[in-house]
This record gives sequence, C-alpha cells and structure tokens, in this order.
Amino acid sequence: MQQSWTNPDRMITKLLIANRGEIACRIIRTARAMGIATVAVYSDADAKALHVRSADEAVHIGPSPAAESYLVGEKIIAAAKETGAEAIHPGYGFLSENADFAQAVKDAGLIWVGAPPSSIRAMGLKDAAKKLMREAGVPVTPGYDGDDQSAERLEEEADAIGYPVLIKAVAGGGGKGMRKVDAAEDFLSSLESCRREAKASFGNDDVILEKWITSPRHIEVQVFGDSHGNVVHLFERDCSLQRRHQKVIEEAPAPGMDEATREEICAAAVRAAKAVDYEGAGTIEFIADASEGLRADRIFFMEMNTRLQVEHPVTEEITGVDLVEWQLRVASGEPIPLKQEELSINGWAIEARLYAEDPAKGFLPSTGQLECFTRRAAGARVETGVTEGDTVSPFYDPMIAKIVARGPDRSAAIDSLLEALADINVWPIRSNAGFLYRAASDKDFRSADIETSFIERKGEDLIPPAVPSKGALADALHVLQWNSNNWEDEPWNGGLWGFRPNAGRRKSAHVMVDGQLTTAPLDYDVPSCRRTDEPFKHLALVNEFGQTYAVTLPRHGGSGAASAADGAILAPMPGKVIAVDVAEGDAVTAGQRLMVLEAMKMEHALTAPFDGTVTELAASEGGQVQVDAVLAVVEPAED
Repeated sequence: MQQSWTNPDRMITKLLIANRGEIACRIIRTARAMGIATVAVYSDADAKALHVRSADEAVHIGPSPAAESYLVGEKIIAAAKETGAEAIHPGYGFLSENADFAQAVKDAGLIWVGAPPSSIRAMGLKDAAKKLMREAGVPVTPGYDGDDQSAERLEEEADAIGYPVLIKAVAGGGGKGMRKVDAAEDFLSSLESCRREAKASFGNDDVILEKWITSPRHIEVQVFGDSHGNVVHLFERDCSLQRRHQKVIEEAPAPGMDEATREEICAAAVRAAKAVDYEGAGTIEFIADASEGLRADRIFFMEMNTRLQVEHPVTEEITGVDLVEWQLRVASGEPIPLKQEELSINGWAIEARLYAEDPAKGFLPSTGQLECFTRRAAGARVETGVTEGDTVSPFYDPMIAKIVARGPDRSAAIDSLLEALADINVWPIRSNAGFLYRAASDKDFRSADIETSFIERKGEDLIPPAVPSKGALADALHVLQWNSNNWEDEPWNGGLWGFRPNAGRRKSAHVMVDGQLTTAPLDYDVPSCRRTDEPFKHLALVNEFGQTYAVTLPRHGGSGAASAADGAILAPMPGKVIAVDVAEGDAVTAGQRLMVLEAMKMEHALTAPFDGTVTELAASEGGQVQVDAVLAVVEPAED
C-alpha cells in the first residue's frame, strides 16, 4: 500500500481508538507507522485483549456489556481527555455512526476521525436518504418512502409496487427490521413483525417499502471526501455472499462489471457523497438487478454507511491506498492525498470473514479460549484481534479474523484465499473456516454466478462433513500412536492396532472425532508422523479444507467412550457439567448417557462405552472440568 507517511506539525499526534478487536489493531498499526501515539479503551472482558496489548496506553471504561462500556460516549471522551489524546477514531460499529457522539467529540474540542455529524444525520434514516439521493440524481429502488405510515396506506403502496416487496425499517441496519413479503395476504403480519423488531432495536418503527429485486447483487462504492470540497471514489466492491443479510465474502472489483457501468455507478456514488458535503471514508451501497448482468439502469441506491467498512481491505489491496492513513490525514485538515485520475485498479482481492461459530449447529456462536489458532499460508493478509491463547468473548461480535487474499485476476485471488483457508486451525472453538472454503471453491462462485441468495440456495452443500476423509483419519491415528510414547507396551497395542490372538491383523480402529465414535483405517500409506506438543498429546488436530477436527482415541474421550482396558470417561475439552444421570454403583448399558458437558455453548453427551457398572464418579452438576479430566469410570460386565 501507499507509503508516503510523514508527520507534519498539524498532524494528529495522539489518537484514541473507541473500538476493540481487529479494527482497533488495524488502526493502531497504521497510526504507529505514521508516528502517532495510540490509546486503547477496554471493558472487563477485554482487559488482556490484543488491542490493549498493542496500544501505547489503555484506559478501562467499564463492565463487559457494550452498553456499559464501549457504547458510553461520556467514558470515551473522558478517557481521551485523561490521556491527552487529540482525536478519536470510532472504527466501525458501536458509536461510529452516532451523530450525537460525533458532535459531542467535536464539542469537547477533540478531532473526530469520521464523517461530519450533519452527514451522519442526513444518511441515518433510509426514507430521508432516498429522497435526498433522488434529488441528487442517484438512482433509487422503486418503492414508497412517504410520511403516511398507516398500515392501510402501506398496504396500498405494496399492492401498487407488486409482490414480492421488501419492508425496511428507516433506522435499520445489519439485517434487522427487514422483511420480504411474497404475497398480499402476508403483508400486515410481516409489517407488524418488522415494526416490532425495529422499535426494539432502533427505537423507531417507521418503514419504507421497496420492490424486491429477484436476482440481487450487493454492489458498493468506496468514496472519500475532505474539508476542501474534494470527493473521489476508489471503485466498487461486490458483497453479494451474505447470510441473513450479514456479509460473508467480499471482493473487489465486482465480477462482470464493465467499464461503462463502473463509470456510471461510481459517478453516482460521488454525487451522493457531495450531496451531504461528505468528509472521510464512506460507502454508497447499491442493489443490482443482475438478471441480465450488471447494467447501470438496473443498479439502485440502498443506503450510505458513513464510516469505514469491515471489508475496506479489499479496496486497499487493489488500489494500494491505506484508507486509515487517509482518514487521519483528512481529519487533520489535509486534502485527499490522490486525485481521481491517479487512482486505478490493480489486480483482484477477496476477503473472507472468519467467525467463531458452528455452521453444523445453525451457525451458533462458539466462545471460549483459543487454545489453537494457527494460519500458515504465506501471502494472505490476516486482520485479527486475537492470538493463540486469547478468549473469544460472548459479549461482542464473534469475528476471529478477516482473511484477505489477492492475485493478478479473480481466479488467482480465489486460489490464494483457498490456500489460506486450508491452512487455518481453530480449536476447541468452532469456526466457519471449512464453510468459507466450500463457498469459495464452489463452481458457481468461481464462475461468478452469484447473488445475495447464494448461501441460502446452496444450503447444506456448504456445511463441512462431520468427519474428515479416511486418509486424514489414518494420519491422525498414526500421530496418536506415535505420541503414545510407549508404542509397544500400551494395553491397546495388540487389540487396537495390530494382531490379536487367534485373529488376523485388523484393518481399522475406533477413534473419536469431535466427540463422536467412528473408525479409521490402518492400511493407509501415511506420511511420517510427528509428535504434538502438550496439551494435545492425546489429541490429533486434523485440518481438511479449512475444517479443524479433534481426533482422540476412545479412551480419551469424545462422547465418553472408553477403551475396554480401563473404561475411563474423560472430558474431551474444558467445560461445565450441566447434567449427571448416574450414581456410583449404577448398572449401565453401552451407549447409555452418563452426563452432559457444556462447552462453548454446545452440549456434549458422554456415554457408557459398554455394559458395566459405574465404579467411580468424579463429576457433579454445575462443576467446571478441564480437558482429559476423569469424570467417571465404568467397569465392564463380567461376560
């Protein structure tokens, strides 16, 4: 990226970042390169977070819930004054598009690194923004944004627009307060549901109606303005791969965008920014009807994000611009560093959002300690706010990292992204890395046959399998064997691995994969094995196409199955015992549930490995346990 950093007398010298996680780390990195001192703020949950460790100073601002810390503007401003910071950068989320906070920062005599409060207000409500854009000559989606909010008027307008129709809260965002209505008879119930959600989320239940685009693609344009009246665009991004209106994979430029269409949509974005006297980084979001490809007359304004976007790195990668540097320079009063004619597209970039969530469990968030977080692929840009050993908190967005890959063309960029995703290991927290890999390697994605319903349309095809391939299992089995330290003397050596009395050599053995019993072949040719470091001595982490699997021997846990040698039921991972179904002395049958362990918001049933008797019980309901802790012992029945 562009490296023209100097620090003139008028440049900000000390910056407070009113955010956390990867964006705080991202801002700190650029500020440090510019010679600007940084101040982090943190809640109780983030006391040891990476952004706190990375900044020059850090100020505690309250309890873990964001409403009591990161969303309390008074605490942020007080921290800036306490540390002598001249400016506040809000990152994105939290207070970044709060006009009142932006004004309070300016009123306190501090520099606000963001859009002017007036611009934030002008674009804050979707109905007012659409009217303003129409006046500025920016194409808007056909629909209704009038003042009459009665159910009767809205129903009439929906009928006139024609179904399907989209109901959108005027103050909405992040997919909240939105409902697609396919038929007239469903309109009133959907309207009521949308308004209820909008009122609870934004304190405003006004809505607008838009014609539903049948083959929608999400195209957005990065714009930048300064206090000298200059506005430029930095071309477009495609953010069509979404799940529940949340972006998953973004790329720049947009596939299928010809130069004439690009020129028109980018010019419209500049007009939109000039209409609100915009300063700083912003994004004009459009919805495209791609049923006949990308055409300028079928691309409509949706909204403006008056802040830096999560996906800004893909724009940086194709333009060579550091957008955070630009933000800090413009906030310091400088003009935009480059003119429009000096900006160009060079190559292709794709970003995938790595989340702590379990696609197999409906994308439930997965929180806890990152005991393993490795990413070995060279060439990819990784934006993260955590390192191995850190904790993913339940209080905030569960993003682990953004994986950004680039190449001379789209195909090369996709290959680079796949290489990076394939080398990510996340454990014991679940991640969507395997899901991202399958999405990016899908033939329709590679051929740019994409729209906002892509993930929904593909469904289960994007969910990684519950177990890895037989070859990967065989490799894991040999690693576990090698790590046993006592290869020849282990009690399971004869029965599990090799020869048994009066029987031929076995061709497979039982292993546990993420707590589920399966078999692994013994007759695969596998590469030379290596020992794993503690605490993974009895656990092999297998990565296959981005998905991390934890493989153990039955005696070491999973669903509680034990080897016939000892019958020990071990905890497969750290967690809390939420139910105990047996007592010492109870007779049990193979597969009977003994207890339930809750780990990372998921329940794991631990079961009896065979018929027998519970001779020891070390677990109690409500107790916390560590990985490999012996929770119970089942003695096999005599027969």
